Amino acid sequence: MKTEARQLYDEAVVIDGLNVSNWKSDKVFEDLRAGGITAINATVVTWENFQQTMDHITAWMKRFRERSDLLQIRCLADIDKAKADRRIGIILGFQNATAIENDLDRLGLFHALGVRIIQMTFHERNLLASGCWERTDDGLSNFGVDAVREMNDLGILIDLSHVGDRSIIETIETSRLPCAITHANARATLDHPRNRTEESLKLLAERGGVVGACSFAPFLPTGHESTVSDFIDAIDDMVQRIGIDHVGIGTDNTQEQPLAFWHYIAAQQGTKFPSTFADGSVPYEELSFQPIGMETPAKFPVVAEALLDRGYSRDDALQILGGNWLRLFGEVWQS
Repeated sequence: MKTEARQLYDEAVVIDGLNVSNWKSDKVFEDLRAGGITAINATVVTWENFQQTMDHITAWMKRFRERSDLLQIRCLADIDKAKADRRIGIILGFQNATAIENDLDRLGLFHALGVRIIQMTFHERNLLASGCWERTDDGLSNFGVDAVREMNDLGILIDLSHVGDRSIIETIETSRLPCAITHANARATLDHPRNRTEESLKLLAERGGVVGACSFAPFLPTGHESTVSDFIDAIDDMVQRIGIDHVGIGTDNTQEQPLAFWHYIAAQQGTKFPSTFADGSVPYEELSFQPIGMETPAKFPVVAEALLDRGYSRDDALQILGGNWLRLFGEVWQS
């Protein structure tokens, strides 16, 4: 790795907008540490209900007690501390609001436990909104409107990565604070339900939000043959669409996840597999879901070198690597 890129990376606060790896695996944390990742949005929930979520959070609290290399992130100062101490900052995040069930007061409970990012819904419809694979998207429910306002009041960042197109627009328009698309690319580059429309991307940026350009191979035009260069193409594309101030990185890393994980997240409401949007024909265990050259977080420093080689200035590269996420977290969490 070139000296300039290494110095830049060592200086940067490096934030991954979404990581959904196997948290029971020591290898996952070893690679995050080896890659010098400052903080990640670590998925706690995809389909889980309230009790299942509380069990997951309990497991995280045990990890925080037992692993000196981890630091729970509740505020910006914690991210600074993680960087200074060379620890892995863990932002507890939900990819679905199913954990609150039908009780908005549970948002306050989860915030008190340190949850700082919650996605409106995951793939399909829940009590708040519709997902990107739902048959029809009716936008926000009354309950969803109230949930947006409650998350604004608490200082929980609203994520829209898996949300339906109409529900995204209505959420951004309802929220008085900026929202995030933590891990997705532009649908114009690859027509995939998980990639986002031009209208959604531009409105989110206009309201101060951040999009995590996503290195998850199926969301890139080159698929499972993607390289680091292909991922930088996705970053370039997003910067051109919405501006350098609104682009971060969200890898959607799934390191060490077993086949059961893939069937769970691809099931209708987490229970019916095969589902209308996924079947059992994909050999998940045989495929690489990150670009060649950045298969694990241990290889993440290559992104800094690739950004500089592509012509980004030091300041712009620092923004993409984590600075834009820091700005957004500061605006929302201090609300």
